[in-house]
Amino acid sequence: MLEQYNELLTMEELCGILMIGKNHAYRLLKEKKIRAFRIGRNWKIPKSAVENFISENSR
Repeated sequence: MLEQYNELLTMEELCGILMIGKNHAYRLLKEKKIRAFRIGRNWKIPKSAVENFISENSR
């Protein structure tokens, strides 16, 4: 589904995949609806976490 992306996504890639704005994306991370971590000031989102979020919310 997300084969063209690396295993760790950036915030911009997450927004593009889900077609949402950065504010909504930050809210999803803060509410721990999508698993992610920070390296310095940059968020890294595992591709598997995004796939899980999509599958859980597409029912």
